[in-house]
Amino acid sequence: MTNNDVIVIGSGIGGLCAAALLARYGKRVIVCESHTIAGGAAHSFKRRGFEFDSGPSFYCGLSGTHSLNPVKQVLDVLGESLQVIPYDPLGHYHFPEASIAIYSNFQRLHQELQTITPQGAAEFQNFANRLLGLYKGMKDIPALALRADWQVIFVLLNYVRSLGKMLPYLPLVQSSAGTVMDATVKDPWVRRLIDVECFLLSGLKADGTIAPEVAFMLGERGRGVEYPVGGSAAIVNALVRGLERWGGKLRLGCHVEQILVESGKAVGVRLKNGEILSAPIVISNATIWDTYNQLLRPEDLPTAYRQTALNTPAVDSFIHLHLGIRGDGLENLTGHHVVVHDSDQDITTPGNTCMISIPSVWDATLAPEGHHVVHAYTLEPFAGWERNEGYEAKKQEKAQTLYRALERIIPDIRERVVLELIGTPLTHTHYLRRYQGTYGPAIAAGKGMFPSTHTPISGLYRVGDSTMPGIGVPAVAASGILCANSLVERSQTAELLKNWQI
Repeated sequence: MTNNDVIVIGSGIGGLCAAALLARYGKRVIVCESHTIAGGAAHSFKRRGFEFDSGPSFYCGLSGTHSLNPVKQVLDVLGESLQVIPYDPLGHYHFPEASIAIYSNFQRLHQELQTITPQGAAEFQNFANRLLGLYKGMKDIPALALRADWQVIFVLLNYVRSLGKMLPYLPLVQSSAGTVMDATVKDPWVRRLIDVECFLLSGLKADGTIAPEVAFMLGERGRGVEYPVGGSAAIVNALVRGLERWGGKLRLGCHVEQILVESGKAVGVRLKNGEILSAPIVISNATIWDTYNQLLRPEDLPTAYRQTALNTPAVDSFIHLHLGIRGDGLENLTGHHVVVHDSDQDITTPGNTCMISIPSVWDATLAPEGHHVVHAYTLEPFAGWERNEGYEAKKQEKAQTLYRALERIIPDIRERVVLELIGTPLTHTHYLRRYQGTYGPAIAAGKGMFPSTHTPISGLYRVGDSTMPGIGVPAVAASGILCANSLVERSQTAELLKNWQI
C-alpha cells in the first residue's frame, strides 16, 4: 500500500493540469495512466517517421506573458514553456458554393466576408462586437485565480472592476451564441458560418453553445494563433516535466480498476494488477460515464444521482483518417481546413462536416523530409460498430467522405498516400478508454449545467471534458485548475497568482 496525498486517474490535459498544480502546491501526487503514452485525447503517436496528433490541432495563447489560455497559465507557474510557430489565416472553410479564408485579424476577416456577402459581413461584425464586450470583462479574471467551491466569492471580490465591465453583458452569461446570432445576423450564409464555428468549438451548433465560450474563442483568436513545435505531445510533455519537477509522479501502463470507497469517502484505488494505492483525495480524469459506471460500484453513489449522471447526453464519436503523404508540389499548402459537403444537410450530420489538419505545414519535424502528415476527422456515431469480419470494409467506406473532403484541398491526395491509418469510435473507446468513444457531454446552452468537479463521495473529484463546456485544451485545463485550487487554501492560490503576475 502506497501513501499519497492525491491520486489522479488519467493523464489527459485536465488530469495533468490538476496533478501538476497540486504538486506545485506541495502535495504528494501520483498520476495513473492506462495507456503507455501520456496525454489522453491529446496524446501524439508515431508511425514510420510520421508523428500524428490524436486530437486537438488548433491552439492560441501558448506564448507570451499573462496569456488567458489556462494551459499556458499552468505551464507558467510550473516553470515550463513551449516553442510555437504563429500563422494567419487560421484556416479555410470550404462550402459547396464558396471557400473563405478565416483570419485572426478581424479587419482581414471582415474583408473576406465582404467578398461573399457585404450585408452578412456587417452582421457578423455586430455579432462579434456583442460577444467581445463580454470577453473584455472575462479576460481580466485569470483562470489561475478561480476555484470550484464557495470561496470563489472572495476571489471574485478582487476583480470588482472586471465584473463591472461584465454587467451590461450578464444576460449573455447563461444564454447561447444562437440567441446573440438571432438578434444580430439575418444573412443565411453567415448564420451557417457561425454554426460551423460553434460546432468546431462545442460539438453543437450556435443554439446549443454557450455565449461565453464563443466570446472567449473570438477574443483569444483575435490575439493570434500558433502551433506548438512538436504538436500536442509538446504540451503533454511540458506538463509531465512540470509535474515531475515539483515532485509528482506519472505511472504509464498503470490501469485503475476501481476507486475504493469506505463509509462514503474515497480512500484510494485498486490497480488491474491488484496493487492498492491509498490517498484521501482521488481525482478522475475519466469521463462521467466511465467514472460512475466502470470505476465505482453502483452502491457507492446515491441511486438517483448516479442515474441522472449516466443519462447525461454525449457528443458522438469520430472517424479519424491519419495519413502520411508525399509533399512534392504542395508548397502553398495551408494547415487547417473545414469542408462542408452538402448545404442541404445539417452541418452536424455525420460525414457532412469534415475537419482537416496538416501541421507539418508549420512543423516539418512531424514528417520525413518531402512529406506531410494529415489528420482528417468527422462525426461518427458509436452505434453499429463491431470488430467483426466487416470491420475493415466499413472503415474504408466511412473514410471516403474524408478523402472527398481532402480532394477539395489536395485533388490527387489518394495517389500521394504512403501511410494510411483509420480510427473509429471503437479505436477511441479502446485506446482512450472513453465511453462510446465520445468527446464529452452534449449539454445544450440553457438545457442544463455541466456536472461540476465535485461528487457526492467525500474526497472524490472529477476533471476533464465532462466537467466543462467546450471541446478543447483550454476547457479541460481550466477544469484541472478549478479542481486543484479547491483543494488548497486560498492563500496558497493567491501566492501562486502573485508570482505569475510579476
